[in-house]
Amino acid sequence: MGPSAGSRWVVALLLCAVPAACAAPKPEKPVEEYYPDYRPIGELAGNVSCVGSDSMNNMVALWSEGFRKHYPGVFVSAEGKGAATAIPAMIRGTAQIGTMSREPKPIEQDKFEKEFGYRATVLRVALSALAIYVHKDNPLDEITLEQIDAIFSTSRKRGYKEDIATWGQLGLKGEWADRPINRYGRNSASGMYGFMKDVALLGGDFKDTTKEWPGSATVVLAITDDRDSIGYSGIGYGTSDVKRLKIAEKSGGTFVAAEAENVRNNSYPLRRFLFVVINKAPGRPVSPIIREFCTYILSKPGQACVAMDGHIPLTVGTVHEQLKKLGIEK
Repeated sequence: MGPSAGSRWVVALLLCAVPAACAAPKPEKPVEEYYPDYRPIGELAGNVSCVGSDSMNNMVALWSEGFRKHYPGVFVSAEGKGAATAIPAMIRGTAQIGTMSREPKPIEQDKFEKEFGYRATVLRVALSALAIYVHKDNPLDEITLEQIDAIFSTSRKRGYKEDIATWGQLGLKGEWADRPINRYGRNSASGMYGFMKDVALLGGDFKDTTKEWPGSATVVLAITDDRDSIGYSGIGYGTSDVKRLKIAEKSGGTFVAAEAENVRNNSYPLRRFLFVVINKAPGRPVSPIIREFCTYILSKPGQACVAMDGHIPLTVGTVHEQLKKLGIEK
């Protein structure tokens, strides 16, 4: 199950709640053997505060548990109220790491640079995707981006012929034909909201009738309780009470399932990266505790945590690109 909305916790208090140390998880698909191993350094102790995307809270908890196997004196806290809270918390000094389900916007980087004199360092840490969910009883199995746009947006920038308000307009018959479509999604502080708006709706405006929720898991829970609903949330938040729709770019295109392999091979259209953001001055090393935590995230056990939480590990090439940003590799 995904994290609850706006949750705040300290990893030390969660150790009993996470079933296995992430140093030896059992992800759905095996993590590639040629990811770099994590090699601990001496001793580390201190506190690390992570603020940002609630979609990443569980993953941070798994990373933290595995990291503390090497450094018991390190305590990691995480607060998930949306990607938009990450950079402001770093500027205020209340977070050392920002967790973001989208890249920082130029205006966010501008504010960071005004405060510190340089831009924040952005690391890709996982592949993920936005999925379109319906209730398990809904007979619909597939949908196009044009139809998604016509369901959620007043702008219809993808050019669909009409506004979509009933399930019959998507081809459903019988009792479903005249049933209204109820729309669910994230609030505007969420990176998922921004991704849906920018990618699926091509920057169009959401309908006022879209019900917004503060957490990814709560969107799915709302769909569970409403047979007439459709909503967007992270790929890792599916349950047996909902189903993910296959998506095609447009009518006549190939419908692609929201599955890990399709995200990795770039065939699924609503794929994205997840990020951590750190404060690293140009030409200067980052603090040892932040460097080692990020190095752990990009290691074999760290990427196994990504898979355990229902996301998709990075390609090995992408991992090495991020290690170069950290100054770990040349």
